[in-house]
Amino acid sequence: MLTVRESSSRSVFDLDGIWDFKIDKDNQGVEQGWFNAPLSEASTMPVPASYNDVVTDIDQRDHVGYLWYQREVRVPRKLGSDRLVLRFGSATHNAIVWVDDTEVMRHQGGYLPFEADITDNIAGKETFRLTVAVDNRLEWTSIPPGYITTDSTGKRVQTYFHDFYNYAGIHRSVKLYTRPETYVKDITVVTEIEGTTGIVKYDVVTGGSGEVSVNLKCACGKVVASADGAQGELRVEDAHFWAPGDGYLYTLEVHAGEDVYPQTVGIRTVEVKDSQFLINGKPFYFRGYGRHEDNTVRGKAHDDVMMVHDFELMKWQGANSFRTSHYPYAEEVMDYADRMGFVVIDETPAVGLNTGLGGGIFGSQGFKTFSPETVNEKTQETHRREIEGLIARDKNHPCVVLWAIANEPETNTPESREYFEPLAAAAKAADPTRPVGYVNVMLSPPELEKITDFFDVIMLNRYYGWYVNTGNLADAEKALRDEVKGWIKDYPGKPILFTEYGPDTMSGQADLYRRPWSQEFQIDMLSMFHRVFDDTPEIVGEQMWNFADFMTIPGIMRVGGNKKGMFTRERDPKPAAYVVRERWLAKKKEQGC
Repeated sequence: MLTVRESSSRSVFDLDGIWDFKIDKDNQGVEQGWFNAPLSEASTMPVPASYNDVVTDIDQRDHVGYLWYQREVRVPRKLGSDRLVLRFGSATHNAIVWVDDTEVMRHQGGYLPFEADITDNIAGKETFRLTVAVDNRLEWTSIPPGYITTDSTGKRVQTYFHDFYNYAGIHRSVKLYTRPETYVKDITVVTEIEGTTGIVKYDVVTGGSGEVSVNLKCACGKVVASADGAQGELRVEDAHFWAPGDGYLYTLEVHAGEDVYPQTVGIRTVEVKDSQFLINGKPFYFRGYGRHEDNTVRGKAHDDVMMVHDFELMKWQGANSFRTSHYPYAEEVMDYADRMGFVVIDETPAVGLNTGLGGGIFGSQGFKTFSPETVNEKTQETHRREIEGLIARDKNHPCVVLWAIANEPETNTPESREYFEPLAAAAKAADPTRPVGYVNVMLSPPELEKITDFFDVIMLNRYYGWYVNTGNLADAEKALRDEVKGWIKDYPGKPILFTEYGPDTMSGQADLYRRPWSQEFQIDMLSMFHRVFDDTPEIVGEQMWNFADFMTIPGIMRVGGNKKGMFTRERDPKPAAYVVRERWLAKKKEQGC
């Protein structure tokens, strides 16, 4: 799905702001037809925002079920023959949308956009009532999965297996945009490099009939190549390639009938070969983090201010990459990563597919992961849609170099192999140009692992020294080195990328004896991992966990959330941030990006 962009043929109208809001305590609003009239006894809620930390009542914060949003919208004047499209960046986790009394769309999944042509619904109207019912419930067949019980008071309780808080709401912008009757529906861009020549292959899908032509413009706006037809190949002599740290972007201006759509293009290549990860034919070493869309009060809402600040902190520290753990991030983040030359591992919301973990902590939760009653064929189909939806949205971003189709799933059983084989194939069919991986958990070392042969890169989350060998970094280092040797022996030629490592660390907790939870222990544990990385050529990157502290469900292992951040949740650096900064800036100078 193409992102919303203004052009000479398209106008965009922002519907963000203060909406009417109501929590559906009994989850009966759909049956009672709340969409048929203004919400009664409504409060207010900003959009975009997670609603949870805006409210002050704990029962409202932890509500399980429907949340209702509503506002009046003025119809743009002088539409003429143009169509009017209503688009949501995301709504977590499911949504039903009405224009006045008419349902116009439903969407499942909390992190991808959805839209509907509402032209016929608003014909002859100056305004319309826009109502959205957002459902935050997770089930065994959703991605991520979960289940619901009731406590002794009859209160609904949502249980899930992932280690971040289940924030809910309209998390990204809501927009109206216009487009001509014949329009650019989709674009696929694939780039190649021959010496100093850049090759841009394009494939345009249109809605309606009309001739297609394209102009490729450089960053200064000059046309450097043109072609007619919905498919074709453009060649750019002495091209400026997109590269890590150099986010140079061309614009492919696509014309279809009267429609004009500007698609940004970064000319670059990605390849996995001989235990190396190559960008533009050169070995690349990942420096960075897993991250979360997580901020105080805002929850998972996208915020341009925090986005730019976070990128500035990453640049300050010498990072060149991050993973969108554990779901697709806002389109604005992907656009900005393109522009800033940051390398991105793009991940689906498939987290929690492992009942041997609970909130990121080892220990069986009393369920079998794969079964007709738990994660099953319907879950697998939902997972496939999430993979294909992510790739459809982000396939043209040069910053994306690797698809991660799941985080820490169960992968050491025959059932896991049966579950993941078609999903790995689906990802490669959707995008044959990028490597595909999944993030492996400590419960699946190489001697137990069942699915790595389906994938191109080995991505490891490892917590030697924390969850195992707690505080004993000598034994932790030996165990880490032994396991890495096992991966190299069993899967020769596959590059190894560490996607999580590091301890929980309380900011301000100083300890002369450098014990767990202290700032000193974070420095020591990260340094131990880095020694192993430096001694192992097959390791192609280090993305520590996490960029910043983030909110989780309450627990005795989670003191106000997960504290593994290099920065606090408020973005204050912990002492380890300075130590890692020194390392990463030295590597940047050595590696050139």
